[in-house]
Amino acid sequence: MSKKMKTMDGNTAAAYISYAFTDVAAIYPITPSSPMAEHVDEMAAHGHKNLFGQPVRLVELQSEGGAAGAVHGSLQGGALTTTYTASQGMMLMLPNMYKISGELLPGVFHVSARALATSSLNIFGDHQDVMAARQTGVAILAESSVQQVMDLGAVAHLAAIKGRVPFINFFDGFRTSHEIQKIEVVDYEDLGKLLDWEAVEAFRHRALNPDHPVIRGTSQNPDIYFQTREAVNSYYEAIPDLVEKTMKELSAITGREHHLFDYHGAKDADRVIIAMGSVCEAAAEVADYLNNAGEKVGVMTVHLYRPFSLKHFFRQLPKTVKKIAVLDRTKEPGALGEPLYLDVRNAFYEEAGKPLVVGGRYGLGGKDVTPDQIFAVYEELLKEKPKNSFTIGIEDDVTGLSLAPVKSDVDLTPEGTTACKFWGFGSDGTVGANKSAIKIIGDNTDMYAQAYFAYDSKKSGGITISHLRFGKSIIRSPYLINKANFISCSKESYVHSYDLLAGLKKGGTFLLNTTWSKEELETQLPAAMRRYIAQNDIKFYIINAVKIAQELGLGGRFNMIMQSAFFKLANIIPLDKAVAYLKDSVVETYGNKGQKVIDMNNGAIDKGIDPAALIEIEVPAAWKEAADEPKPAVNAPEFVTKVQDVMNRQEGEKLPVSTFAYGMEDGTFPSGSAAYEKRGVAIDVPEWQADLCIQCNQCAFVCPHAAIRPVLTNDEEIEKAPQGMEFKPAMGAKGLSFTMAVSVKDCLGCGNCADICPAPKGKALIMKPLATQIDKQPIFDFGINTVAPKSNPMNKKTVKGSQFEQPLFEFSGACAGCGETPYVKLVTQLFGDRMMIANATGCSSIWGASAPAMPYTKNHLGYGPAWANSLFEDNAEYGLGMFLGVKAVRETLADDVKGVLAKGTVSADLKAAMEDWLENLSEGEGTRARADKLAALLEAEKGSDALLQKIYDKKDFFVKRSQWIIGGDGWAYDIGYGGLDHVLAAGEDVNVLVLDTEVYSNTGGQSSKATPTAAIAQFAASGKRTKKKDLGMMMMSYGYVYVAQVAMGADKNQLVKAMTEAEAYHGPSVIIAYCPCINHGIRKGMGKSQEEEKLAVACGYWDMYRYNPELKEQGKNPFSLDSKEPDYSKFQEFLEGEVRYASLAKGFPELAQSLYEKTVADARARRESYVRLQAGFEAK
Repeated sequence: MSKKMKTMDGNTAAAYISYAFTDVAAIYPITPSSPMAEHVDEMAAHGHKNLFGQPVRLVELQSEGGAAGAVHGSLQGGALTTTYTASQGMMLMLPNMYKISGELLPGVFHVSARALATSSLNIFGDHQDVMAARQTGVAILAESSVQQVMDLGAVAHLAAIKGRVPFINFFDGFRTSHEIQKIEVVDYEDLGKLLDWEAVEAFRHRALNPDHPVIRGTSQNPDIYFQTREAVNSYYEAIPDLVEKTMKELSAITGREHHLFDYHGAKDADRVIIAMGSVCEAAAEVADYLNNAGEKVGVMTVHLYRPFSLKHFFRQLPKTVKKIAVLDRTKEPGALGEPLYLDVRNAFYEEAGKPLVVGGRYGLGGKDVTPDQIFAVYEELLKEKPKNSFTIGIEDDVTGLSLAPVKSDVDLTPEGTTACKFWGFGSDGTVGANKSAIKIIGDNTDMYAQAYFAYDSKKSGGITISHLRFGKSIIRSPYLINKANFISCSKESYVHSYDLLAGLKKGGTFLLNTTWSKEELETQLPAAMRRYIAQNDIKFYIINAVKIAQELGLGGRFNMIMQSAFFKLANIIPLDKAVAYLKDSVVETYGNKGQKVIDMNNGAIDKGIDPAALIEIEVPAAWKEAADEPKPAVNAPEFVTKVQDVMNRQEGEKLPVSTFAYGMEDGTFPSGSAAYEKRGVAIDVPEWQADLCIQCNQCAFVCPHAAIRPVLTNDEEIEKAPQGMEFKPAMGAKGLSFTMAVSVKDCLGCGNCADICPAPKGKALIMKPLATQIDKQPIFDFGINTVAPKSNPMNKKTVKGSQFEQPLFEFSGACAGCGETPYVKLVTQLFGDRMMIANATGCSSIWGASAPAMPYTKNHLGYGPAWANSLFEDNAEYGLGMFLGVKAVRETLADDVKGVLAKGTVSADLKAAMEDWLENLSEGEGTRARADKLAALLEAEKGSDALLQKIYDKKDFFVKRSQWIIGGDGWAYDIGYGGLDHVLAAGEDVNVLVLDTEVYSNTGGQSSKATPTAAIAQFAASGKRTKKKDLGMMMMSYGYVYVAQVAMGADKNQLVKAMTEAEAYHGPSVIIAYCPCINHGIRKGMGKSQEEEKLAVACGYWDMYRYNPELKEQGKNPFSLDSKEPDYSKFQEFLEGEVRYASLAKGFPELAQSLYEKTVADARARRESYVRLQAGFEAK
């Protein structure tokens, strides 16, 4: 077949190649492997056929453990079955891996290898997960590049089918899974020629079948179990030769040669690096450089890691090698060395004249592996006694194991390669535009292309850095660009936050999207940036893409403007062709959104290359001597200045091990640090119109980031207020004045506050450009940091009163307009000073605790939520464990208090306080006051009394804690449901908050059992066919679980009631909160997320209710259906307002109407069940 070149990432390559050999794919989403299954689902939805003439049957399970069970069963049923996984998810598959390999079943596990959660969660690539499976009996095959994923992925399937041994086929998570490369696609027709069809038929005939029944999975005793384990040896002995043969057969088709171990470098090398994964590509670049300089080095890439073949290993390794460094991308504390190192060292055990073998660790948690780290390894091998168990890429100033980088100034980029970096803001379209650019160049020219995208840990409001390379030669460099020809920045505020121009080559080009005029650049650009531009002859351009996008009707989506400007300035392909390709991509991308959207984007392309908009700056010679401005004094904790600020500048790589070795080694981070970020990234922010404000506090109530708050001031404080701060007499707070303060530097500009403002004479909040409001930041800072805390003049259990309580969750990394965070913020205002939180992995753990900035904070007394995350699947059990641990300590404490009272030796005041504390041991209301009183009396009276001292020492346990278990619907409805059900059934006093976005938000919007019928989601590419699980009704069936379903935008009062009732109830509670999400594709935008909740309830899409078991005990109706009878005629209009539903009609029109009708029928039936429930209780 003729060569077919295509631009794709590693996940897409794995999906394409695996599809050919797969009958059934049983999956569960986990980053970074989810896109593999998503691509398979898309292919199947559009009727693509595998080698057996059928679309793949894809099924999403409730967990990875469930997916592995389905893989096992499907294989026993006679279907070639594949799954895609990584990290913690793969850990849940280990038990079934033993079964699948033990039963000689040809399943394939495609793994985008990722770090494991230890003292922290990390979603990026290393080999910890794969190395945990090396004892399961599954063969392990590794790839180093996107092209290898395409090629060797096929080898994994072919060898598994023929050899009857299951395979893990792995490559580096993100670095390879998400790296986009121009590669050659292997044609299915060629794959069919390589497949052993007889082996396929033999496999199908061995399947369980009642026509010729057998028994498998028996229970065995000591008499034969050992023998059965040894009976499989011949299959494993045959695998290395089989894989080598399959590689050779594939090479005859592709022309690309591979072996179990691929050697690259000098044939007479004296120093060799041995490794697996993408680092081998970087090592090959370094080896070439050193060999060209007269040295003799090489790199050995391990492909087939299990079974490990000594015959093939020694066949490839030069006989001249004197010293070997084995690089492992994993860590095994307490071991003599990491796995690959131990294998290589053991390989030489019986060899005469063996070389010196040392091992080292690299790249954990996705740490970028750059050439200067590899140079350091080769240089270390020059020493007589090279360091063993070394590390690279970090500075280990504690145990002294790290190697310092060497030759950092060497540029290994092939001649003729253009390197480009793009600094963007999550959700501004920069990443999407660059993916489009790389595919335009890769698919339409003879050039090679590579793209990789780096993100911080915030959601859609975080920083993105796109790294693109283009050239005439194949691009191997699997590391971030550190020497660029072109740099673009989409957010002007970044010039003050990051070293944007680091690595920009002399004579390079810098493009800045800014509202500043040419004249303002002199004062707005930092002196260091101006110096760099002038001293390095940088060609400097500006464009006001924000203004252009708004004029075109694109809002904040200015990506197409920046992209066309890039094509003009970078001059990689002729501009006329670039424009034509861009406009073709617009039709392809936005064609189903109508001609208006196409025209707007075409206008953006034209504007991006318009000389009137794309302005070249004549750089003043004086900039070469620009003097640095004096840095303002920073009043911040040491953690912020020495750790957080460094990480936020994207310089966390520079922090040494000692930073985390004394007090943070167990993963502990201080709370409240998000308040020091002050990113200033919004386009528009709210301006308070004091004269129109009715002081309802609803704007503060709905703010996802706690960036707008009511401030109460007395006359003395007003006199000290900063200029421009406005006041009006506070309603319901005599003698105080009221201000609605906005933290414009923390606001993300969603606009929900202004949208829901109910002021009758006009909006009391108006969205205005950040630049016009930035000088008002001192108003907020004064109101929060200087104004004295005051007792709440209102009932905090009301909408207005709750907002006079300090939010102990603020300035998170959540998306602008997030539907989840307002609920969490509110619960911290109600109970935060005594909260314990167990948080499931997911969106709420990422915006809740992503290093370095922690949004959970403390009040002026130092009290606040104590937060922790265990895993995704075990959150309910984790939270119950927290509760039981505290309960055990408090019960022991209560016994000690009873012992003191029995003695009768304390004062009347202390006796009364102790009795009051015991009587209200389990009461949250007033617990802080009782605890403070008891502690003060004990401190004064304890003296040398041992028992009183013992009680006093446990004063941290005097307060009745409020235990909350928080997570999303993926956790509560699916992977964690079994645990959640058990914990609620246990009857303990724990509170569960389910943030229901109806999809797996954090991993990209996959379908869950919370997803309603007709919604398009990942793994439901043609619309979900089954109805939403009614979690609340299931929990109500216990009778003693408090259950509420809420929607903030529809009824704020009902939400406050639900939260306060749930927390006060002495038993388990669950609150299910409707949360609009960026994955829904709300056409009005996330600035209308609160309105979307209101519409959802009004049309019957979402119902609100409360079930309170306490009322049942009082003989009252425990069930209250709080939402009014909906108007179902507006149901479809609501669906069409969200892309997740509207796109169904575009992509699958023949299915859409029937699924829409089923969705509304499901909603009606659900509502009717609530009506019957309420009526049933009333009848009693």
